[in-house]
Amino acid sequence: MKRPSRNLSAVLTCAAFLLSGVAVAQPQPGEPADLAAAARAAEQSLHQSFANLQFEDFGPAPVKGPLFQASAGGRILYYAPQSDHLLFATIYDRNGVNLTALAQDASARKKLGALDPAQALSIGPPGAPTVIEFTDPDCPYCRALDRFWAAKAAEGKPVRRQIYFVSGIHPQAASKAEHILCSKDQAGAFRATYAGEAPRPLATCKEGAVRVVANAQAVKAMGISGTPTLILDGRVISGFQQAEIEAWLDEKLAPKKPPS
Repeated sequence: MKRPSRNLSAVLTCAAFLLSGVAVAQPQPGEPADLAAAARAAEQSLHQSFANLQFEDFGPAPVKGPLFQASAGGRILYYAPQSDHLLFATIYDRNGVNLTALAQDASARKKLGALDPAQALSIGPPGAPTVIEFTDPDCPYCRALDRFWAAKAAEGKPVRRQIYFVSGIHPQAASKAEHILCSKDQAGAFRATYAGEAPRPLATCKEGAVRVVANAQAVKAMGISGTPTLILDGRVISGFQQAEIEAWLDEKLAPKKPPS
């Protein structure tokens, strides 16, 4: 197996994120006594800190030394230079807080300045809760998300969608995005395209082509690698996570309590 490039740490923007090591629970033949003692202490600490979880196995991890946190492709990952391991993982603290998600949200908020709302397609009434949405006309989950938003609007829960097209995944995504942006009724063309009704030939125009390129640059700057991706008040939602989206929408539309 080819080892990861040693230049990876120069490519990724890393911040120190030191974690406790995990060792074996029982001494192994030839194992130093101090390592065995550390293993027993670590296992005891694990059960105390996460008493609500059942752990069946407790063994050595291949990761050595400190871990460093990095952002790549819109995702948070971890790098262990001592053992040259790259971890795509989710880290929780003892209270169940998803530290990886918090780091990802913070990274996305820093990059929001790269987005130009003038280059986005805006759908929905002004004043409604704003959703930043990265979408692909040929993504089935994006189409399902569009149907979800339509259903919520019918319930009297509309949102204002600030839409950027991801055109590097499916071969016709860019031309369909340009067709939408070149249409006189862009919202109508969006709905029709996402319903699978895009006409032939697709509409083209210089302004639409320029905006598709601008969207692609925004997608790259944000590190978006999958669709749909939503940013809800600075929180990144990867994929069509309906329960999370509904919870956010209910929170946004809940009646404001008067100050006590």
